Amino acid sequence: MSCPARVLNFTAESDIRQLLCEMGCDPVGISIMAPKACFKTVYIESVSTKAANLLKQTFLAKGAEVAVTRGTADLSVAATPVLICGTLKQYRQALAQLRQQPWGLPHIAAEVEQALSHTASPPIRQYLLGDRALEIRPGKTLVMGILNLTPDSFSDGGNHNQCDAAVRQALVMVEDGADIIDVGAESTRPYGAVKISATEEQSRLLPVLEKLLAATSVPISVDTYKSDVAEKALALGAHILNDIWGLQQDSAMAETAARYKAPVIIMHNRTSTESKRDIMTEMNEFFCRSMEIGLQAGIDHKQFIIDPGIGFGKNTPQNIEVLARLSELKALGCPILVGASRKRFIGEVLNLPAEERAEGTGATVVHSIINGASIVRVHDVKLAKRMAMMTDALQNWKEHAHG
Repeated sequence: MSCPARVLNFTAESDIRQLLCEMGCDPVGISIMAPKACFKTVYIESVSTKAANLLKQTFLAKGAEVAVTRGTADLSVAATPVLICGTLKQYRQALAQLRQQPWGLPHIAAEVEQALSHTASPPIRQYLLGDRALEIRPGKTLVMGILNLTPDSFSDGGNHNQCDAAVRQALVMVEDGADIIDVGAESTRPYGAVKISATEEQSRLLPVLEKLLAATSVPISVDTYKSDVAEKALALGAHILNDIWGLQQDSAMAETAARYKAPVIIMHNRTSTESKRDIMTEMNEFFCRSMEIGLQAGIDHKQFIIDPGIGFGKNTPQNIEVLARLSELKALGCPILVGASRKRFIGEVLNLPAEERAEGTGATVVHSIINGASIVRVHDVKLAKRMAMMTDALQNWKEHAHG
């Protein structure tokens, strides 16, 4: 019996090159074939019709396919979304030509090229954080343990709002494998959270933070959207800022982060689930605004970590869609953090209370890692750490096969 045919799924040109080498192909042939075997689909939200027509003609001439809005050819619409389908070779040839064209096409070519590059190469970061360091790299997902110092958080409110108990819980999470501890002193749950002043938030946070910094060796992240709280926390020695409003709520937040050179987690958020726009387009625009605010304040692009904000301004179908399309965020070139732990949408899918959502959380952890997350934010560190290590091993099977 002859061996059956198999369908291979390549996302990286390097994997294709490796297979061709293993097949014993000629090196020149490998260089020719590899870019042809890697197929990519790119979506651009809005391009002027003049530019879109020239872009389409250029890609079609290279053998790729391009879709635009009806009315683009006769210029009866002002602008159009663009969908490009082609091999890496076709992209390289077309983009090289578009860099010499008018109507903003050099800028579009640069953006497409950058998106393809970011998607192919996961971000690598090395943060020196005072007496601590944090490395983000492919093949090692980081686990962020959640430490809530609040009486009203949706999942564990009131469990750790005494200083000594909070420190003990943090030490347990570090023992269980937490790479980062994320400390929050105000509940930000979407339903029924009680807002508190910056003064009260500091009174809850700072005593615990001081003890945590002395008792642990992992980086400490502070979950706040208030610049006054961020200032005090960073001055005390906190290492990372986690802003659920992505630098867009408090105008002084970006300047504070820049002054301390702190990595910043910018989370997508919105005040309503009602929107007729594509959620990932909206999210990309939000992140671009946040990064522009940060860059203008002096934050280096490498300091940004993006969080799609599962459960914030999103209903259950929207949360599921964001996770399903998570890999689209890789084009922004930033490490991705996902915090879906015990969230309401898991309870709605499984019909379970917060304390029984471990398996549902685990599924989101594995899915997020497969689709590009570098950090997962969780309550159950031990479970998430084991799942992350196993998923990393499966994702990087070649290293294990040859190790």
